[in-house]
Amino acid sequence: MKKFIFSLMLIMGMVLNVNAQTALQQSKVLDNTYLGVNAGVNTPLSFNHVFPLNTVVGLRFGKDFSPVFGVNAEATVGFGDHASTILKTKDDKGNYVVSPYNHFRFKDAKTFVSNVMVGLNTTLNWSNLLFGYHGSPRVFEVSTIHGIAWQHIYDAPTADNDELLAKTGFDIAWNLGKAKAWQLYLEPAVLWNLTYHNHDAVKFNKNFAVLQLAVGVNYKFKTSNGTHNFKTYDIGAMNDKINALHAELANKPNEVVKEVVKTVDNGNPWVVYFAQGSSDLTNEAKAILDGVNTDKAVDVVATASPEGTRDFNEHLSVQRAEAVANYLTNRGVKVNSVEGLGVVGNASNRVAIVTANK
Repeated sequence: MKKFIFSLMLIMGMVLNVNAQTALQQSKVLDNTYLGVNAGVNTPLSFNHVFPLNTVVGLRFGKDFSPVFGVNAEATVGFGDHASTILKTKDDKGNYVVSPYNHFRFKDAKTFVSNVMVGLNTTLNWSNLLFGYHGSPRVFEVSTIHGIAWQHIYDAPTADNDELLAKTGFDIAWNLGKAKAWQLYLEPAVLWNLTYHNHDAVKFNKNFAVLQLAVGVNYKFKTSNGTHNFKTYDIGAMNDKINALHAELANKPNEVVKEVVKTVDNGNPWVVYFAQGSSDLTNEAKAILDGVNTDKAVDVVATASPEGTRDFNEHLSVQRAEAVANYLTNRGVKVNSVEGLGVVGNASNRVAIVTANK
């Protein structure tokens, strides 16, 4: 058992390491939720009495927290044929007891519904765990489902009609359509009655469990990212693109200056540079601004590099322009205009440009 757990942890670590360069878009509370219906049949796991099969229908609402882990709540209603005789089975001590499931029918039962069940399940998508998630669900996926439930049995000839159940099974799913908003699944599962008959002790016993096969369909609601599923970003590729852009900007300082100056003035500018995300003047920048004659009247414009949002870049460029203008004003230079342009063109950089009025 220890070897199995160690091997599983090793596999998960390898998978997480492989996917370390992939990031999921941040989701909101109602993102990646789904609603589904299902129907199926079940029979005692002991197979002492396979027929008649019992039918169930259910409703399911769930949420996936990631492409691997999720939860869902379900409610099911069971139906039976209510046979004319009481069929019995033996417990672990060899005593005959009436099964708390209506798979062993009760004499003269009057109800159409044999039982109702409400449960909470967790899901683990092994397809995505082992092979990664690449921005869109696979057509075919396999998950495991585990849960706990409360069941009420009608017309049971026992003092205790309420039972605690455990569920273990597989969801074999097909994601349908171009948007993969619909999911068809086949679910073989075992439902274990943990508190069968009048016994309160929790115990797994095949004589008080059923094998169930259900077919269902889920509809995955549209998320805030505009799709019906998780959206991923390749961080490695984005970093490569940013680094390439930085290299391009570093090789084109003169083109940046010309592109910005062209929009404000044709004179000879004083250009100062800033650190990324900063509006603080460096010593080098102050040395350049000290070269502006105090008899000049100047205009100040500043820009930002493409990183960050549009609002952030515009605000940062204004702060840079004001930092330069304040420094010049303190030196006695008359500043006519101060403007932050945000990002200018494809080669915009972290600069402020001072131009003298003609």
